[in-house]
This record gives sequence, C-alpha cells and structure tokens, in this order.
Amino acid sequence: MEDRPKVPLGRMHIDDEMREATLRILNSGHWIKGPESKAFGQEWAEYCGALGGVPCSNGSVALIAALKVLGVGPGDEVIVPSHTYIASATCIEMVGAHPVFVEVEPEFHTVALASIQAAHTPRTKAVIAVHLYGQPVAEDVFAWCAEQGLPVIEDAAQGHGASLNGKRVGSFGDLATFSFFPSKNMAVGGDGGAILVNREDLLHPISVVIDHGRSSKYQNDTLGTNFRLSEIQCGIGRVQLRHLDGWVARRNIIASRYLAAFEGHPHVQPPVVRAGAVHAWHQFVVQVEDREGFMAHMDAHGVATGIHYPIPCHLQPVFEGHPQANDVGLNATSRLCDRIVSLPVFPLLEDEEVDRVIAAVLAYPGTA
Repeated sequence: MEDRPKVPLGRMHIDDEMREATLRILNSGHWIKGPESKAFGQEWAEYCGALGGVPCSNGSVALIAALKVLGVGPGDEVIVPSHTYIASATCIEMVGAHPVFVEVEPEFHTVALASIQAAHTPRTKAVIAVHLYGQPVAEDVFAWCAEQGLPVIEDAAQGHGASLNGKRVGSFGDLATFSFFPSKNMAVGGDGGAILVNREDLLHPISVVIDHGRSSKYQNDTLGTNFRLSEIQCGIGRVQLRHLDGWVARRNIIASRYLAAFEGHPHVQPPVVRAGAVHAWHQFVVQVEDREGFMAHMDAHGVATGIHYPIPCHLQPVFEGHPQANDVGLNATSRLCDRIVSLPVFPLLEDEEVDRVIAAVLAYPGTA
C-alpha cells in the first residue's frame, strides 16, 4: 500500500559534538577512570535530584550492583513486577536471591502497591519498582516501602527525564538504575548505564562495587568486579544529557497528538498518564484485541510497530522451575502482554511521519 519509507520505531541522534568529544578523549589517552566518568556521574545525579551516582557498563549490571550493595543474596526475596524487561528479574537470580513476581496497574503499567503488600514476607529484602515505558511509579509505593523499612530500587532504564509532582525519576528510591542502550531516551554510543544513590550510607559502597570492590589500587575491601563505563561513552553521555529535556519535550508533543487523535477509538485503547506526571514516553503503548491484525494493518500503511513485552517474566523459560511459573494468577499482566503494541514516538520523528501514524491508526477497522 505504501511506497514511501516505513516510519521506524527509532532513529539515533549522532551529532558533531558527540564526534568531537570522542576524538578529544581518544587523543587524551585517558580512556578509563578519568574526569569524564566523574563528571558524568555527578551531572546525571544532579539532573535527577539524587545524592550521587556512578556510571557503569550497562543497565543490567547496574541492577546487580544495586542488589549487592543492599546485601541481597541467597535466601532473600525481592519483589518485582512480571510485566517488564527480563533484566529486572534475572538480576535477582544473579545474586542468588528469589524473585517474587507481582502485578502492575493496568492503566499505568507500573507495579501495583496492593500486589506488593500481598507479596511482602519476612524474607523480602527489597523491591524493584520499574518506571515502565517512561511512566513514573506511584509515590505511595515508595511511601509504603519506607514505612516497612523496605529498600526500593528504581529500575529507571526507560525513565530518563520523567518526573512526578515535580520530582524526577531517580530520586524516589534508595537506589536507582538507568540504561543508556542506544534505543533509550538518552544514549552513550553503545551499552552503558548508571546507578544513583539517595542514601548517604550507600554512596561509598556503590562507587567501589563497580570497580572490583577496592578502596585503593591494590586493596579490595568487598566483593566486586569491573562494571565501569569508558571515558569515551561518558563523554558522549554528557553531550546527550544536554539534549535530554528537549527530546522529552518532543516526545510529549508527539504523545499529546496521539492521545488527542486516538481518544474514543472503538478498537484502540491509548495509554493513560498518571496525574502529576511528566511521562518520558520511551514507548507509546496502545492496547488492541487483535494484535496480529492491528500490526499487519500498520505495516501495510508503512508504520513500524513493536511489542514491549509479549511474555511476562514469570512465564519465561528461564524461570520454568519458579513456583510462579505458569501461574495464571497475574491476570492484569497476562492481559496486557496479550494486547500491547508500541507505536513510534522518538524525538527525531518528523511531523509528516506523526501524521502518517495517526492516519494509519484512525483507519484501523478493528476485528471484522
């Protein structure tokens, strides 16, 4: 039907400032553990409103390091939503602990407080709260966990630039982890991540756990390994950070057009923004009954779509021996995973491409 190039799900931003930073750092000969990583960690923490932070090699190891710093290990339970990317759950097994999968709020796609409360036991050592798709987790999750003395790790891999009631994602939990993978709202020219800290007692431990657990060159005080991020990637991250607010604003302009256009569509359910939130719109996720039919329709109209994520974590083969494997009790999660479809929402999307996405969705006739 379409002979124009397909509207893609993403398009990377690469500019001369990024190239210049790369060349400058290459020429400096200081490629690791230098001024760029120190500055990037500080600038990212300040942007998010956290006490401090360190860059690390990716978002997955950021979660592992955060759990280790909290002392999570064998015999412990960690509560995590099942509707998320698999790294939010496998990190728990990687430190020898046990994931307990819980529900999300169907309208917001983030972890439901009532489900956390129901899953809480004396063995619960932490909660991983995922700001999925860029939607901030409800504040009452953090408030209740604080009342219980239960540490919270914000999995903010998709939350760059989001905020709730004037407070940025990354400043709510005891720790927060970010990914700078190329598809994220902000990138570093490859894999990358960061860990932010909002407790004074965790500032030093998080800085050493990513660097072999050492307090000096040849003194290793705790168990750690090399989770560091290169100077070149930190330099690129510093450049990208200067663009982030503008990119998030553009994502919100696109999302606002979609929300207005799709309101009342008989066959496409648009997402909902939490009151008081600035959504980061890492993904714009609609719900449809006939997902295959909808995606085929969009493809025929020259628009790329995706699914984030079709299989709940508790049903993944890696967890086939888990007590919740094949559990039909997580009904909201299962329903979402059967219905969700992601539409293009990246900031480099042209207005004409936005028009094409809207026209394609409005032309969708639903199930015959």
